[in-house]
Amino acid sequence: MNENNDRAATSVRAMEIAVALFVFACGALVVIDSIRLGVRWADDGPQAGYFPFYIGMILCISSAVTCVTSLMNRALSAKVFVTRGQLKLVLSVLVPLMIYVVLIKFLGIYVASIFFIGWFMLRLGHYSWWVTLAVAFGTMLVFFMMFEVWFKVPLPKGPLENLLGLA
Repeated sequence: MNENNDRAATSVRAMEIAVALFVFACGALVVIDSIRLGVRWADDGPQAGYFPFYIGMILCISSAVTCVTSLMNRALSAKVFVTRGQLKLVLSVLVPLMIYVVLIKFLGIYVASIFFIGWFMLRLGHYSWWVTLAVAFGTMLVFFMMFEVWFKVPLPKGPLENLLGLA
């Protein structure tokens, strides 16, 4: 690993603060929506937002405590959460996964999965083109037969399946 990859991408302190703020935002969203639903005890029992309101409050309070604790603990700034090399490895999987999820909407699960499997086999596995194509198409053929034909479970289809009359 080179020197650049060993450098810290972020500290434990920064990540604890970021996660605490995210959890606080989620808890606040739950609290706000619970208030819309009603958080009181009615004649026939609790309103729909009663229990979610308190769960949201617990999330907000615990994340606020975590955030304040992390802000006060300067020693956490010195602790490395992830190095640049480690972050690069995580992103090499996360970015294609996010693209795959978006492609499912436009291409359908089978075509998007062929691209997804192919990308990983070529890019990270360094397999040859013919092995990549055989595995990607073969896997999707097996999944198509299993879900669509045998189990009769329709999965999201795209324009190619519509064109072939498989939708």
